[in-house]
Amino acid sequence: MTRAPGSSFTSSLQATAVLLMLWCGQAAAQVGSSSIEVNPIADRVPLAREDHSHHEHAADHNMKFDDAGMVMNSNADVLPQDCESISEDVEFVVYAGTDYALSAAGRTFGYSEHEYHVPPCSRVTIHFYNEDQVRHQWMLHGLPRYLYPQGMFHLEASGGQHVMGTFIVPSDDATYLIHCDITQHMEKGMKAQLVVGAGSGDLWSVPGVSADFNHHEEKMPRGTLLLMAAMVMLAGAMLTTTKL
Repeated sequence: MTRAPGSSFTSSLQATAVLLMLWCGQAAAQVGSSSIEVNPIADRVPLAREDHSHHEHAADHNMKFDDAGMVMNSNADVLPQDCESISEDVEFVVYAGTDYALSAAGRTFGYSEHEYHVPPCSRVTIHFYNEDQVRHQWMLHGLPRYLYPQGMFHLEASGGQHVMGTFIVPSDDATYLIHCDITQHMEKGMKAQLVVGAGSGDLWSVPGVSADFNHHEEKMPRGTLLLMAAMVMLAGAMLTTTKL
């Protein structure tokens, strides 16, 4: 019998697909039979510097998730390496929604506060209230990664809900970024900063705090000037070529 053209190639593909399915089934069975042990942050030693063996484990995410929303990497007990004790307990009540958007072009969402000041080594508790019907987030970046996976503290509240969480800041003067992780919400006003001690300078584009690109007293970055000059030269060359 004469085979149709390409039938041998099709049969090979079918055989390969069957082998892949069998291999994937065995891999899934092995994963399903394994166990993963997660150590919550409450089980760690009082001082983070006493034990570092688990700091880089992704499984160390301390997450609470329910109908109200999500709290990730909350920490009320474990001190950063450079803190001997809690200097002060600080609490903020933060509201989020369209009612808190600043009256400026492009602002749709906002926080009731866009800047927070705390002492070094303070324990900070955030009560986050979402007054919209879409979910919003209050996410802080730049915390020590050995203590907070990915350097992050994260609150997310569903529409009309309230969540709360706690974190402890290090002893250095620093300014930390706060934003909603939904990019469109951040670009339209949900951005803030946490200033620890004297801070390390304002972040760009914080509503009501800093300009969208640079502070007015700052000069335009050298790289931006070079890029603009290159664009002008390219445009001139294109015009010259067109005329020729």
